[in-house]
Amino acid sequence: MDALGLLKIRVLRGNNLAVRDTMTSDPYVVVECGSQRVKTEVVQDNCNPVWNEDLTIYVKDLNAPINIFVYDKDTFTYDDNMGNAKIDIKPLVECVRMGLESSPDGTKVEKVHPSRENCLAEESCVVWSEGKMIQDMILKLRDAECGEVLVQIEWRDLPARRDGVAFVAADEEMDKIRRLQNGSDVRGVAVDGERGRAVDLTAAAVEAIAESFGEWVAVGYEGGSVRVSVGRDPRVSGPVLSVAVFAGLVRAGCVVFDMGLATTPACFMSTILAPFQYHASIMMTASHLPYTRNGLKFFTREGGLTSTQVEEVCDKAAQKYANRLAKVWTALSVEPNRVTFMSAYAEHLRNIIKQKVNHPLHYESPLQGFKIIVNAGNGSGGFFTWDVLDRLGADTFGSLYLNPDGMFPNHIPNPEDRTAMSVTRSAVLDNCADLGVVFDTDVDRSGVVDRDGNPINGDRLIALMSAIVLKEHPSTTVVTDARTSMALTRFINKMGGKHCLYRVGYRNVIDKGVKLDRDGVETHLMMETSGHGALKENHFLDDGAYMVVKIIIEMVRMKLEGSDEGIGSLIKDFEEPLESAELRMNILSEPRFAKAKGVEAIEEFKNYIEQGRLEGWELDSCGDCWVSEGCLVDSNNSPAAIDAYMYRAKVSSAEHGEIGWTHLRQSIHNPNIAVNLQSTIPGGCQTMTRALREKFLSPSGLDKILDTSQIDEYATNGKI
Repeated sequence: MDALGLLKIRVLRGNNLAVRDTMTSDPYVVVECGSQRVKTEVVQDNCNPVWNEDLTIYVKDLNAPINIFVYDKDTFTYDDNMGNAKIDIKPLVECVRMGLESSPDGTKVEKVHPSRENCLAEESCVVWSEGKMIQDMILKLRDAECGEVLVQIEWRDLPARRDGVAFVAADEEMDKIRRLQNGSDVRGVAVDGERGRAVDLTAAAVEAIAESFGEWVAVGYEGGSVRVSVGRDPRVSGPVLSVAVFAGLVRAGCVVFDMGLATTPACFMSTILAPFQYHASIMMTASHLPYTRNGLKFFTREGGLTSTQVEEVCDKAAQKYANRLAKVWTALSVEPNRVTFMSAYAEHLRNIIKQKVNHPLHYESPLQGFKIIVNAGNGSGGFFTWDVLDRLGADTFGSLYLNPDGMFPNHIPNPEDRTAMSVTRSAVLDNCADLGVVFDTDVDRSGVVDRDGNPINGDRLIALMSAIVLKEHPSTTVVTDARTSMALTRFINKMGGKHCLYRVGYRNVIDKGVKLDRDGVETHLMMETSGHGALKENHFLDDGAYMVVKIIIEMVRMKLEGSDEGIGSLIKDFEEPLESAELRMNILSEPRFAKAKGVEAIEEFKNYIEQGRLEGWELDSCGDCWVSEGCLVDSNNSPAAIDAYMYRAKVSSAEHGEIGWTHLRQSIHNPNIAVNLQSTIPGGCQTMTRALREKFLSPSGLDKILDTSQIDEYATNGKI
């Protein structure tokens, strides 16, 4: 039977729900209709929870029961029943089909009284509101001693297909879009060639997402059409998918500007720099991922969209995609305006270097006498060589992989990649260069190699940028992700700065810095070990090219001041951890339950530490960070902290004193838990891994729901 329509159920809150734990409950709501089962997030320790979550199902039969179940979440046993209720949608559907679209806003179309058929606790009204028919319900829970759930339902008819093709299950179609969200980005497989993965970032999906973004930007905007720029990296899927992006934006009523090959930071800057100053921008990239992948990053003049905002865009796109049930994207009816913004962006970077160096002899060519190697990895970063360094007088002979190639034939464009750093190191030494630069595909990340061939990425890059920024802004706060070393904290503190550790994820780190600065705490630098780095002076934008500009300016200044040392001398006192390791534990669960299981496991890690069951382990609340109550311990409850769950513990023993730290986090991208370890003593990472296995994973029973093979191997052999 074909689907008749979509039912959107907004689960608002619960009232006086039953107690299933000692004094409270951890409730969540499940909606079932036939084989469909959708659920809300768990609210911890609250019998009057607020969810405000939208759940959508498709309906084939108006007489089919639609039931709500409330459960209390238990970590390692079956979840407890907290009651259930039935939703009767027939009055709402009948009102929708009365054709009352011209009714005044707020019209009460029908009153529905409590009965055995509907589980209503009190009278409910079907109301025409803001162009749609809705019904608010207070549902009295059955099979429980007490409790009510408040919901709002909305019905959408699905139009008949003209070609007679049967409907595809609407919820599955919507899930295709929602699964593309990757934190604050959208990512998916765009071309065949990846074993075990089908193409899911289709032109139809991309068009729906772009249209939803265009509409999202336009909300509240008055004064003509919304102007949106679009850039892309050199991936082979870019040209086809860019047409779908254009079509979606045009459908949303936007005026589109095609930047062609571009970088992620340039897309944001196109909303800032005159005379362009677009209202929004989309960058098509999947960063360092293989050529088969692609994705979308979204910007307004306020910066990159948050995960919550991207989720809102994707939810809206999912409805569009399911309602159309289309398999092909719309033909592009209006050609985009083509602009050459990258030349303006390059000029912007050149001007910064000229102004900051202010060379007394050759202002227009301040890089004369410097040899700089650039490794663009066949991504979008080649422009930095031709349009920035060469035009400022630098010698860039020997640079690597500058031509864009969407197959990335030489190595992964990633400053964390060993091959990328190794070939750049060789080029620096072979050409006696002053500096080597490594960009990722879309140039929002970078790493460098000093003149002695020492790679500077990860903690070392953060230390270098901290040294530069603290010269300009003494005592400023530096925000990093929680995988940075204790040595980095000591380095920043020694230079007079403050170090705030926060959640893994570049968007989390940047947002934390923005919030601190807005709250009156001077915060000029935010960096993640992956190479993402944002500065307050650059609109809090993570721009790999701008970071390199800062390093080059400092390198030239040092020479002008008479120093014969290279840029690496700024971090000569930085002590790196003796050992570090990253291990993974796959979650042995259906993909749809993996996130919840990951949260449970990491919460249990926290509980074991707080209960003293891991001797010598203590939750790390930022080390010497001055932030009230720490950032690591309480950050999982932050409204912005929705990408993953994580905790870090510092570890010590009576025999060795400080051993190091262990950090557990739920992966954003995959159904697994990442375990990061750093130690200052030989064998320290292996010692901590053994403790994890023997004193936490095994006694807690988590080794039954997690694949601990990497933990076991490292605990036994000290390597994997």
